[in-house]
Amino acid sequence: MPLEEHIRVGLKESLKKRFKERRGRLEIIADILSVAIDGAKKTEIAYNANLNFNRVGNYLRYLEAKGLVEYTGGEYRTTDKGKEFLHDYRRVKELLII
Repeated sequence: MPLEEHIRVGLKESLKKRFKERRGRLEIIADILSVAIDGAKKTEIAYNANLNFNRVGNYLRYLEAKGLVEYTGGEYRTTDKGKEFLHDYRRVKELLII
């Protein structure tokens, strides 16, 4: 196999691996809810959920609108509804992992 073909195949496999490792929307939401379970500032959530500041802001607005987090006293806190989501998410994930 020519060198170019080896490079193309290697690149394709590398990209497949990267995309498999990327978190989906539900996993990101679960990470944010986990960080905010006892209350956390936006910066702490961004750092611990491994998201940039703009992206975490978008997620927090979405989660607030859905009633999964609330903003009080300068920090975000996972609501009872958010804790229920987190519990259900973890349960489903546990059931699906072989």
